[in-house]
Amino acid sequence: MRTRHLVSLVTGVLILSVLVPVGLSIWIAHLQVEKKFLEELDSYSLRVSERTTRVVEQAKFALQQIEAVKSLPCSREHLLAMRRISYSYRYVQEVVYLENNIPRCSSLEQNSSTGQLPPPMRITNDGYRAWYTAQNDLGIKRYMAALGTEHYIVMIDPASFIDVVPFGSWPIDVAIIGTTHNNVIASSRALAPNVLQFSQETTPRHLESHGIIYEIRPFPDMGISIVSWSSTLPLEKIWYRQAFIWVPFGIIIGLLAAAFILRILRRLQSPHHRLQDAINNREIKVHYQPIISLTTGKIVGAEALARWPQTDGSYLSPEIFITLAAQTGLTEPLTRLIVETVFEDMAKWLRQFPEQHISINVESADLLSDKFPLLLNKLLNRHQIPPQQIALELTEREFADPATSSPIIARYRQAGHAIYIDDFGTGYSSLSYLQNLDVDILKIDKSFVDALEFKNVTPHIIEMAKTLKLEMVAEGIETADQENWLRQHGVQYGQGWLYSKALPKEAFILWAEKRL
Repeated sequence: MRTRHLVSLVTGVLILSVLVPVGLSIWIAHLQVEKKFLEELDSYSLRVSERTTRVVEQAKFALQQIEAVKSLPCSREHLLAMRRISYSYRYVQEVVYLENNIPRCSSLEQNSSTGQLPPPMRITNDGYRAWYTAQNDLGIKRYMAALGTEHYIVMIDPASFIDVVPFGSWPIDVAIIGTTHNNVIASSRALAPNVLQFSQETTPRHLESHGIIYEIRPFPDMGISIVSWSSTLPLEKIWYRQAFIWVPFGIIIGLLAAAFILRILRRLQSPHHRLQDAINNREIKVHYQPIISLTTGKIVGAEALARWPQTDGSYLSPEIFITLAAQTGLTEPLTRLIVETVFEDMAKWLRQFPEQHISINVESADLLSDKFPLLLNKLLNRHQIPPQQIALELTEREFADPATSSPIIARYRQAGHAIYIDDFGTGYSSLSYLQNLDVDILKIDKSFVDALEFKNVTPHIIEMAKTLKLEMVAEGIETADQENWLRQHGVQYGQGWLYSKALPKEAFILWAEKRL
């Protein structure tokens, strides 16, 4: 990130770190008051629903009792039984006996003069019939709720459903809406007509209109919706008091957040976080250095080398960021990115030239991981590439314990991957040591190629490889004399700037097509 961009980012973050907590504190103050307001509406609605349920259950129990009476209909004993039930149950105003849906007598009248009841407005899930009717024997125009069976109905005052005292800090009104005909069954105060259209909804909701908040809570089994509402005017006074508490707190939090963010921003510029971001953003690129047959001069494959481009156009040395990845636990995601990039870059070229291969450097953490072989297998299958075209390069330090590493190396070789020992001669190599490792190719380190003129160690390395019947790749070949000497001493392959430096995908493919 450029400095001026970083300065802009820091400035913006610092401003936000102060403003956001202050704004958040104001929002929290408002939210806290509104939450309490809605909780009181909700609590009141639930209490009304509990009262409604209690009234309906009492009516059902009264019906069950009168159904059990075996007296002659409308006889003195029968009327007395109905009156006892009407007198005994708090919410039952009247008990009516029916024949063919026509009232014959009731707890108030021995002979009923009212006409046939209309079809019920609703039938409950447990089979009870329900009406909202003004039909009665007293000639009073008053709507009552009625619940009945085939032969009896009980009349209930709708006010019983909402006879609940609110315990909140402000006045709350309530209404019960019949959802079948969208009519007001009971209401503590006139309900705004525009609210009725929402009573048919099947899920609870809040609605604000003209300074009033409504809570609409449906009860489908009962065929009603309970609407509770209250003015928002009391909220403003309480909100100011809450804001006076929360705003200073928000300022303190903002200042602390600003100091914390400054610290975080400094940490985000650390190499670890930069590398993590580079991996997540797939900024790590892969270049390919050709591997040449010293006998024919033709290309046989390439080594995949990770490159991390910097903002100034340079590349950070792999020795730095690969070591950093190992120290900070980023080896696995880094290797995964490199391997995936190799397949994305070179799959088509490898399928076109099945005799070619790409070698990938693998760390010990990847070698021991159960995820790495699964990743390789998945990518090989996806891109239709045989495992023989993907070789694995491991430095000698990865083989510190042959007893542990030999079975793992054998597993990869059995899967079809060739195994290279990279930078051979710089670590723990010895003839007895290599006898225990089943590998394919030794890569002679550049330092030994540079020292060919002294002819001290390199011939011994070559003889060791020949004894073990291993092929060899010499790294860092820069002159024709080095190439001739290595060829004469039996080294099969080489790579280095004599042929080409590591190239991006497109440049490598163009170069390789001339050396096939």
